[in-house]
Amino acid sequence: MIAKLSDDLAAAFARLGGEDEGQVWSDLWDDLCHLNCVDDDSFLALPYLAAVSAGRAPGAPHEAVSMAGLIVSAADEEQAARYAEEIAVFLRTARRLLGETGDDTPAFVYLLQGVLAFEGERVWSPGRLEGLFTEEYEVDCPACSSTLFVAFGAYGAFASAGDYVTSDPVKAALLPADPAALDPLPARLHHMATEAGQEKVAHGLTYLFGRATCPDCEEVFAVSEQVLETY
Repeated sequence: MIAKLSDDLAAAFARLGGEDEGQVWSDLWDDLCHLNCVDDDSFLALPYLAAVSAGRAPGAPHEAVSMAGLIVSAADEEQAARYAEEIAVFLRTARRLLGETGDDTPAFVYLLQGVLAFEGERVWSPGRLEGLFTEEYEVDCPACSSTLFVAFGAYGAFASAGDYVTSDPVKAALLPADPAALDPLPARLHHMATEAGQEKVAHGLTYLFGRATCPDCEEVFAVSEQVLETY
């Protein structure tokens, strides 16, 4: 028996393009990707999302591609093969939309993660780039296990062992990576961000793939390695 999307979810997709589209997308995110978790229904929704992405069905293509990116980031080889046609549609749309996000940094990052997911990358595509628009990662020091905030936004660029917004903890400066010395994947992401005019994202990538010093024990560590340990 061929599995199909539930009637309720199919009906929700049929409501896209109406006056309550924003609420419909919100409900779909809750149903299909609650807390960034996906299940069988999430994958069954990919043909519907592909139709929206390609303009064959009403709805916002950027929402469809962003949702599909999260779902596909969790795909195994069998699922990736089963939905290869839809994934190809998502990839074309995501690449096109990357240069159309304007100053919407979250939209750009979601699309960037989507491109990685559709290309088969499974390390950074499952939500691990989202700190680039929150301008913060919360990680543990690999030496002393202190919980640290690695921040690179309006408050400055530093690692702190406490809440830097409501208090004044001891801070240690970050050591950003040289864009010219980045490994192939982060170098490509940095180039894509720069090309799209997303300077905030490009700047954040140098900190994500740079180094930090723990203000508690002075251990110097690679930020990206600790992000992978935490997220």
